Amino acid sequence: MGEIIQITPIAELVSLKKKRSIITGASSGIGRAIATRFAEAGSDLELVDMDEKGLASLKKELSHFNVEVNLHRVDLYHKAEIDALWEGLGAREPDILVNNAGIFPFKDFLAIDEEFLKKMFGINTSAYLWMCQHFIRRREGKGGVIVNIASVGALLTTMPSPLLVHYDSTKAAVISMTRDLAAAYGKKGIKINAIAPGGVATPGGSKYSEEFAKIGGDSMAASELFMMRIPLERLAEPDDIARMVLVMACGLSNFMQGAIVPVDGGFLCT
Repeated sequence: MGEIIQITPIAELVSLKKKRSIITGASSGIGRAIATRFAEAGSDLELVDMDEKGLASLKKELSHFNVEVNLHRVDLYHKAEIDALWEGLGAREPDILVNNAGIFPFKDFLAIDEEFLKKMFGINTSAYLWMCQHFIRRREGKGGVIVNIASVGALLTTMPSPLLVHYDSTKAAVISMTRDLAAAYGKKGIKINAIAPGGVATPGGSKYSEEFAKIGGDSMAASELFMMRIPLERLAEPDDIARMVLVMACGLSNFMQGAIVPVDGGFLCT
């Protein structure tokens, strides 16, 4: 008689029903796609962004999923606003945290000043840390999931000119944070992993490409060079990233801890 293997039904593994998720940078791009996939999977949502109109339109789009959606305008650069966000949640305790919000302006390395760097690390790194700290304080011993959005730029240089040194540095810090927290809190029931997206077609990306052109960069040439390094020959759609975030958040990834998963169309293999 063969070995009997206990298999959980796939629908149960993917489901986020009876879960509550807090997602930063939710109004557009990757964050908006993540919110949509999580709502489809049945999760109630606490959506965080500076763009109130974007959040409101997203809430309207999600209305047919029959999940609770609460909106929060928060400037993640300010720890006091992050603290107020968590205090305001009250009994609506999240089971899942997705740290997605971030900024990635182009700036020549030799032109970086103190205020610029403080803002980069404040939003892209410190906010992740404070959000994780609040989450772990609430969920330690009870279980939970953290998914941090990093970048392939933290693992491999994405462009020959030093215009994203500041951004890549913040995302490298996110990777270290993810691994350290995963090692410390896995035994206490918190599953912590990160996604490292490659190039993604988002409204934010288009805006920063325009800024790149304004400072004298050849955005078309840079784009062509970048695309040549992607075996799949296209940028990711936000939903390409959102699908893997869902995998990280649900029961499909229960034995993953401290992983950094590239979703980059093969960029890192070239």
